[in-house]
Amino acid sequence: MIAQVFILSSKGDRLVYKDFRGDIGSDAVGLFYDKVTALTGDQPPVVMTHRNVHFVHVWQGGLYLVATTIAADSSPFAIIDFLNRLAALIKDYCGALSEKTVQMNFALIYELLDEMLDYGYVQSTSCDVLKNFIQTEALSSRPFSLLDLANVGLFGADTQQSKVAPSSAATRPLQGGKSEIFVDVIERMSVVMSTSGVLMKAEVEGEVKVKCFLPSCSEIRIGLNEDLSVGGSHLAGYGAAVRVDECSFHPAVRLDDFEAHRILRISPGQGEQSVMQYRLADRLPLAPPFRLFPAIEKDAAGRLLMFFKLRCDLPPKSSAVNVSASIRVPNGCISLSQELSSPDQSAELQPQNRAVVWKVPRFPGGTQLSAVFKLDIPALSSASMMEVGPVCLTFELPKVTASGLHVRFLRLVPTQHRGPTQRWVRYVTHSDSYAIRI
Repeated sequence: MIAQVFILSSKGDRLVYKDFRGDIGSDAVGLFYDKVTALTGDQPPVVMTHRNVHFVHVWQGGLYLVATTIAADSSPFAIIDFLNRLAALIKDYCGALSEKTVQMNFALIYELLDEMLDYGYVQSTSCDVLKNFIQTEALSSRPFSLLDLANVGLFGADTQQSKVAPSSAATRPLQGGKSEIFVDVIERMSVVMSTSGVLMKAEVEGEVKVKCFLPSCSEIRIGLNEDLSVGGSHLAGYGAAVRVDECSFHPAVRLDDFEAHRILRISPGQGEQSVMQYRLADRLPLAPPFRLFPAIEKDAAGRLLMFFKLRCDLPPKSSAVNVSASIRVPNGCISLSQELSSPDQSAELQPQNRAVVWKVPRFPGGTQLSAVFKLDIPALSSASMMEVGPVCLTFELPKVTASGLHVRFLRLVPTQHRGPTQRWVRYVTHSDSYAIRI
């Protein structure tokens, strides 16, 4: 029985932390690192004990993979085997095990842990089993190549793979001598919903990026929500409307005013930097942006009929763009006929992917779309009808943050007067993994 699992860098930075039982405090992370670094010798013991807490760890890829337990009858060999299997799965999904790959794919690792362990008990470590449940796609870092410069946009973003809707401010070329600063709040949402619409899993990963093109500025001050709460901390008042479970900051960020006033102070450099990263798990401040109402049946001609109503629960003044629903269908589909509720929608059958892809270029909040799909499938049976689903949505939500985080103010402290400075604050949320079971 495992109480906690965490991954630390060689310097003791907490990259991943998951508490399954709540019977050991989060101070176990610092306690483990203090004990492991205080030991003499090149090879610390795999199992260490402090009072009634047992620490079991493996060292791979320059990282500490650690599990804690207070159960006296827990097998250390079984826990070591689990940690080695976790390291192997991270390598399988991410291509390598390193501090950078863990930082880029921490949402995937959290999802792996959720599926591998249930209240501290190991369920499955088989890649073949887990791939049926893991929805998050792995991100891999590529070595720099001059050939990649053709795909790099104005601010260093990959124009071929970027999922963020470009704004006119970002794509407009900079004029000579003009001072501009961009603050982008970018969030990635992972959601799993049941057939009845019950939210089974929800995670949001976000970051605050600063793109600075100022000739001179000694300090930038970014004010976030005054009612922002991090982890279990609370500001004075009657509760926090915006909460995040974890956050980390760029080394250049000064946090003197963060605890009291939620202000980030930065000494900017030219170019782009991610000043804050945060994570929200297992809850959303608002309802999920999309709900699906499906109906699956077999018609008199032996065809598979799929009826879908897709509702956008965003505020009426907001819209989702580039919405795409990939509907898993049985193998052997020959043809597709469709009835869509508006002419701007489109749908196609992709037999190689066993999916019907339904696309909506713009989806206003507070509206509902419907679609009827008729599939010709030879020898359609009740068993093959059970193969329908899940439905995976991809989308972008401009001017929206799923966590509720926003920039309260953006202030500059110039070294000398250089004329007016244009300031841009932009928000976007896009789907990392949004799955609805049927």
